[in-house]
Amino acid sequence: MHATSRLRRWAVPLASGLLIAASFAASRGLGAAAAGEVLMLAAAVVAGGPIVLAALRALRARVVGIDLLVSVAAIGAVVIGELWEAAAVTFLFAIGHALERATLSKTRSALAELVAVAPDVAVVLRDGEQVEVPAGAVAPGQTVLVKNGAKVPVDGEVVGGTGAIDEASITGESIPAEKGAGDRVFAGTVSRGGFLQVRATGVGADTTLARIIHRVEEAQDARARTQAFLERFSAWYTPAIVALAVVAGLVSGDVVLALTLLVIGCPGALVISIPVAVVAGIGRGARDGILIKGGEHLETAARVSAVALDKTGTLTTGRPRLTDVVVLDPALTRADVLSPAARAEAGSEHPLAAAVVDGARAEGLMVAGLPEHTDPVPGRGIVAVVEGRRVLVGTPALLEAEGVPDDGAAATVDRLAAAGRTPMVVAVDGWVAGVLAVADAVRPDAAAMVADLHAAGVRRVVMLTGDQPAVAGAVAAEVGVDDVRAGLLPEDKLEAVRELQRQGHVVAMVGDGVNDAPALAAADVGVAMGAAGTAVAVETADVALMGDRLHRLPEAVRLARRTVRTMRQNIVVALLTVAVLLAGVLLGGVTMAIGMLMHEASVLVVIANAMRLLRRVVRLRPVNFAARPALLGKDAEAPASPEEQDPSPRLGEVGARDQLARSA
Repeated sequence: MHATSRLRRWAVPLASGLLIAASFAASRGLGAAAAGEVLMLAAAVVAGGPIVLAALRALRARVVGIDLLVSVAAIGAVVIGELWEAAAVTFLFAIGHALERATLSKTRSALAELVAVAPDVAVVLRDGEQVEVPAGAVAPGQTVLVKNGAKVPVDGEVVGGTGAIDEASITGESIPAEKGAGDRVFAGTVSRGGFLQVRATGVGADTTLARIIHRVEEAQDARARTQAFLERFSAWYTPAIVALAVVAGLVSGDVVLALTLLVIGCPGALVISIPVAVVAGIGRGARDGILIKGGEHLETAARVSAVALDKTGTLTTGRPRLTDVVVLDPALTRADVLSPAARAEAGSEHPLAAAVVDGARAEGLMVAGLPEHTDPVPGRGIVAVVEGRRVLVGTPALLEAEGVPDDGAAATVDRLAAAGRTPMVVAVDGWVAGVLAVADAVRPDAAAMVADLHAAGVRRVVMLTGDQPAVAGAVAAEVGVDDVRAGLLPEDKLEAVRELQRQGHVVAMVGDGVNDAPALAAADVGVAMGAAGTAVAVETADVALMGDRLHRLPEAVRLARRTVRTMRQNIVVALLTVAVLLAGVLLGGVTMAIGMLMHEASVLVVIANAMRLLRRVVRLRPVNFAARPALLGKDAEAPASPEEQDPSPRLGEVGARDQLARSA
């Protein structure tokens, strides 16, 4: 199929080239001048026929394009007897067009690679038997078997077995991820060892891979602002060249000069300069697990001067753990404080709730069942009714709003917050029982990511969080952000983004696409991290980073800037070529054939320059062997647990978010 496509692509220039060679052989080798002219005319007709048809189709759509310029020049050359010029112009244009299509096809190779990894078949477990079926025929809920070396045919959850999955096609990560019961896997990834039983949750068009392919298809066809401008420019530039040629011909009485102006005025390199760079840039990003929504967002990302980061789940692992249970009522025990708090948090979706519930379970406390009533208080905490008792878990502001006396909780809250932990006051039936504290591990690569953003040209990196100022300050000091704003509600984050914009910054906001929706919508570029498997993030974010590695963020900024730099270089090449050729025609020495040759050469230069974007730029980072994640406020010399040592959280663990942030 590919061979047939290539043959069709090169059939016209090949036939025209053979006819030109035969013409020279007949007229100069055999002395048959008449036969040579016929063959040269045939060469012009073979190469020029498709060009004339394309020009007529464009005219029917009221578009005056490059094909019309070449058609008029070639027909005019035939009329005045310049058969060699006509054949040369159409032959070179046909070669350039074939090369252009071939190279554009190559720049879309990332999409072709994504399509190629789509699985064809699946092995489904039915009534204890292994049955091979088309991948699209798997029904949600069915169990699929993934053996060593096989492609995962569906999105799903591992329900049995262990294995290593190469997820490069989804996240861009080259190191296989270990999978076990409860982990998620994605269609198009490849097993590199082990045996997995996977319960299908997404099949066919509902898989992450299908969404990525759809998004890349749309993105590569989306126009950049510069491209839209150039299209408007060429809409009047092409008629202007026609008018110039007519005037030059009438004034000078030189028809060849007029036809030559038509040829050298072709803005082919200018028209293709932007789309080829956009396609190559978006393709490079797709290979690296960076989905960019389109050329407009690519250009905007290149101008980013400030990055606003959510703290929890972005700069930290998003897996907070219970670190302290402080009993303030002498009549109560540790369990009397932790148990009702965990029961109340069992009805909360807030990320800190999971840390409290898990901590209670780890101490052997029963957390079964949901509270009778749950009332989340955004930015302050939660009020719940547990077995008839009114339980409050949250900030001192929540206690004040509910009329609960402090009873010494503020001092404990300040002490825990100063240690870099997130405290939560627990009150039962109107009296303070104690204070809980949780802490989140800073990602080991967070500081390097902030440094990389600065190196990529970002002037300000700002952390936005709903957490306590003391906790936020501890994280900020460790990762090196330029500014930290703590205790924020969702609307406060929105205002923070707008303030940065009022200061003249082009702002990228990094969040989860749901809880930070107002700020993400207001930002010039909305970035979703760890978006693999998240349909909302893939479809709505301007930039979606499929993996959970922080270095993807500065890589996305650098890629956008490389792409825009390439666009500008291409525009300079195109305009410079036209200027040089115009000067050459006016000063003499540039013929129609030479003009077309230079024109096609400039097209190839522009395409080759854009194709450099397909190469991956490897940046070497210094290795800090002493670096390791540490719980905020925890003794730095304490040995890190295996979870803390793992710099790569499992896919899908997007982690804690700050929209309903609660802190002391």
